[in-house]
Amino acid sequence: MVDLGSGAGNDAFVARHETGETGKVIGIDFSETMLEKARRNAVARGYNNVEFRTGDIENMPLPSNIADVVVSNCVLNLVPNKGGVFKEIFRVLKDGGHFSISDIVIGGALHPEIKNAAEMYAGCVAGAIQKEEYLSLIETNGFKKVTLQKEKEITIPDDILSTYLSKEQIETFRTSGAGIFSITVYAEKQATCCGTDCCK
Repeated sequence: MVDLGSGAGNDAFVARHETGETGKVIGIDFSETMLEKARRNAVARGYNNVEFRTGDIENMPLPSNIADVVVSNCVLNLVPNKGGVFKEIFRVLKDGGHFSISDIVIGGALHPEIKNAAEMYAGCVAGAIQKEEYLSLIETNGFKKVTLQKEKEITIPDDILSTYLSKEQIETFRTSGAGIFSITVYAEKQATCCGTDCCK
């Protein structure tokens, strides 16, 4: 299993329980400070099936076809070239492997000030793109069985929005249908075709 943007290692430590003693979790992060913390945490807990590597998730320090599963929690949103990340995920996954990624996306047209308010309130919003574009990037990079497992709107309180918008603008936003959403997406890298049925 590969954890993209592994930070201090919390998600990787949870994931190791899923892999079992014979499996392995590799966390990738560009921050040496966070990687050092993750490595110290792994040693302190005696976790010998977790490894942390310095790297860019647009150019992972991993060979192709190595991972059964790729996970990520609110990290791709921060990367400008999201398509490049999905291309890399496809490369490192084995045939039949899958990813499960949680991230932030936008639905509908948002006033720029609303994005600013959301960033102040919830973080992890500045680089968010439209949900349809996000899902399209996944399919464009070869993934199948793309499934939106979870979707929850991030509700920004009026007292936060009022710092950026007038009362009338807030009311327009509330009735527009537009919003910022937390999603979890699942998709598979299907096995290479060996006959007439396996590509379906």
